[in-house]
Amino acid sequence: MARRTKIETVPEAMKLRYDEIVALTDAFCEEHLNAEYAQVCRQMAATLARKRPSPLLGGRPKTWAAAIVHTVGSVNFLFDKTQTPHIRADELAELFGLSKSTVGNKSKQIKDMLNIGIFDPDWTLPSKMDENPMAWMISVNGLILDARHVPRFIQEEAYRKGLIPYLPGSVDDSA
Repeated sequence: MARRTKIETVPEAMKLRYDEIVALTDAFCEEHLNAEYAQVCRQMAATLARKRPSPLLGGRPKTWAAAIVHTVGSVNFLFDKTQTPHIRADELAELFGLSKSTVGNKSKQIKDMLNIGIFDPDWTLPSKMDENPMAWMISVNGLILDARHVPRFIQEEAYRKGLIPYLPGSVDDSA
């Protein structure tokens, strides 16, 4: 069974602003990160564009773009030098022509708006999903369990309910 993907649809009224921001995140990810980061950044931009009212209407597109990359990077340990790809937070801001505090503050706004925390499975790169313990925690009769280690029928029900990202053992690692 394939991994579930987030939608990137945006309201017509937000399409131009979304396209401006995504052009910046795509270019940054292509040059400094990878296609996987670009995809998750597009999904986050679409989520922000669908909010009512959309916060993307205020502020500069490059500030939003930098903050989106920063937010996705925070969830995926982009600023940890042991990770690949890796970039420092101050370097990310500098490459967008912004201050580290501007990017960090806007990133915090995004985290607050979307209720994003560390290891947030909704914003984890697909290649890091297996490493994310929060993506696999489910409650069975009040007991928190790792879904990768429960009987298949429980895994199937957890997947059907959207509690886990995919059925363990059913995803081609090259996908």
